[in-house]
Amino acid sequence: MANTTAVRLTKSDRLLSVLSEYQACLIVTHDNPDPDAIASGWALQCLVTEKLELPTHFVAGGAIVRAENRHMVELLQPPLDLVDRVHAEPHTATVLVDCGPGARNHLLTRESITPLAVIDHHLNGTNGAKLAFKDIRPGVASAATILASYLREQHIEPGEKLATAMQYAIRTETCGCETRHSRLDRSAILWLSARSEPELLAEIENAPLTREYYGDLVLAMQSTFLYDDAAFCLLPRAHCAEIVGEVADLLIRCQGVHRVLCGAMAGKDLIVSARTQGPRDNAAKLLQKTLDGIGFCGGHEHRAGGKIPSAVTRNRIAEDLENDLRSRWLAACGIGRQRGTRLVARREIVENL
Repeated sequence: MANTTAVRLTKSDRLLSVLSEYQACLIVTHDNPDPDAIASGWALQCLVTEKLELPTHFVAGGAIVRAENRHMVELLQPPLDLVDRVHAEPHTATVLVDCGPGARNHLLTRESITPLAVIDHHLNGTNGAKLAFKDIRPGVASAATILASYLREQHIEPGEKLATAMQYAIRTETCGCETRHSRLDRSAILWLSARSEPELLAEIENAPLTREYYGDLVLAMQSTFLYDDAAFCLLPRAHCAEIVGEVADLLIRCQGVHRVLCGAMAGKDLIVSARTQGPRDNAAKLLQKTLDGIGFCGGHEHRAGGKIPSAVTRNRIAEDLENDLRSRWLAACGIGRQRGTRLVARREIVENL
């Protein structure tokens, strides 16, 4: 008698089955890609190339701004192209990685293109889009974890540089207060550790910083105000866009501070980052409330980022926007408007000039 037991397809089997109907593959991740976006898109390109031999193009919009991220790209040379626009070709499968179709910070949204497939670990969901394939797991630390599971299921060795990129991606996604690891994350870390290069990881994490970076850091400390357990920092200028997230990471470590919003202008836009700690406060939800109607954002339970487009005129952030953003942040945190306390007392600033 024939064995009629059905073979259960893995997630990667199902994805490859969907993509096999197409002649090429376009992989898209969010603007200003971070290590997780870069590593997961690269891993997907490796998977598709190895198993289907399809021509594959990996793209993102914006720029790579953080010093460590730029250094990672210089050292590892991922196959990522930064472009201004994408086109929906009829025989090309479009896959969105480390980002949901409902988010506004990626190339597909600006071209009104619905992806064929989505692989993500954020809370954005699919925004009602009908997809041929979706694998959205908010319970795992990074998209790189999901892609590591795909490579393992398909018995594909990532190579030293890709493994290093993936391991670094998971490390960056679990920094600060975002320290929770799922069983799949721990398994991926062990698998990647045996294949990555420790010296490359150390070099990436110690990327050189410009002198202007330290000027931005001093200005950020001088511009930070505390309201109960919430911090608000809006830099009047920033030479380095990466300072926004890094200041938020630093401030959330301040004793007694549980919620942080930091912002600075980048071109004509206002870039913001939110951080929280503790089980009650969700950074992504707090930032959504703060930017409702004036900007857009995405993120995790304890780390989130967003942008207010065209918020800068004459190289300055309008005073009414600064006041509105502060009021919105305090309201989202449930804090009644009050006079803030400087993180660094004005007297100390003046005396040490």
